[in-house]
Amino acid sequence: MLKKMLRAFVIKNRFEAWAVIYALALGASSRGFHYHETYPGIGGWLLFTACTGAVFMAGAKILDATRPPTYRRSSLRRIVGRARLS
Repeated sequence: MLKKMLRAFVIKNRFEAWAVIYALALGASSRGFHYHETYPGIGGWLLFTACTGAVFMAGAKILDATRPPTYRRSSLRRIVGRARLS
């Protein structure tokens, strides 16, 4: 029963990944605006940027994890091939 419940929290496709990233972005921008109100000036803007930057990094990782394994393998081969040529 626990396994069935935990399956609801697994991101299975890219549409679900985009939905999660959207929710993260809404929360991060809300938190960033709160920081900007609390710390006016450059400090608030830096914290706002840090909040939204974290969403970019997490979103990239989530989208990369939802790609099919064959695509990930071929991209890894391409990256290693480029590194060997340099």
